[in-house]
Amino acid sequence: MTLRAILVLLAALAFAVSPFFVPGFGGYDPTQFPNPIENPSVQPAGYAFSIWGLIYLWLIAMAGYGVWARRDDAAWDATRVPLLLSLVVGAAWLAVAVASPIWATLLIWVMLGGALWALIRTPEADLWWLRAPIGLYAGWLTAASSVSIGLLAAGWGWPPFGEAGWAIAALSIGLAIAVAMLRIRASLMYGAAVVWALIAVTVRNGFDLVGIFAAGAAVAVALLTLAALRAARA
Repeated sequence: MTLRAILVLLAALAFAVSPFFVPGFGGYDPTQFPNPIENPSVQPAGYAFSIWGLIYLWLIAMAGYGVWARRDDAAWDATRVPLLLSLVVGAAWLAVAVASPIWATLLIWVMLGGALWALIRTPEADLWWLRAPIGLYAGWLTAASSVSIGLLAAGWGWPPFGEAGWAIAALSIGLAIAVAMLRIRASLMYGAAVVWALIAVTVRNGFDLVGIFAAGAAVAVALLTLAALRAARA
């Protein structure tokens, strides 16, 4: 258990420093696609990506506390293998993203799978030390992985939806995952991260079709999160 706890801490640190090795990354370069889209409607407004700072710091704090105080805790240890998988892939993700959006999309779904698996395994104890940071991370990845699908599909000009249609389809995928996840494991920070991303999509688009859909999805996820938390306490 101690070794896994240490590996999670090392992976969280590697994940947090990875942006320093790929400076200035602001999303996929439109020239990486056969059908370049300069202002993709599925992508959240730029300010939303500031959430990564909180995610990195909270994951490091979680992993550090896990080594210090919970290294032999079986409930914590149940989350470590899937979380380690997600973080190790995440440490390499930016380098892959600048080279290949296709591979980056595949890898971000691996990251999401590991994060959701870890979140499902979180115990009721130590909510703010364990479930909250994993939930925030998994919630943002739910949005980011779905956005990546929308960017990839629209950028390659795959039929039949068009750019706005793929944006709504991608957001629908994220919404479906969020609904399922909140029914399995109630997590305030998971829901908050998804809502944060959806609101940022509305900010980017205004109240066009994509913006309205994102706003409605944000309200739905917020209400479902509150309902799931109430049910968990009942």
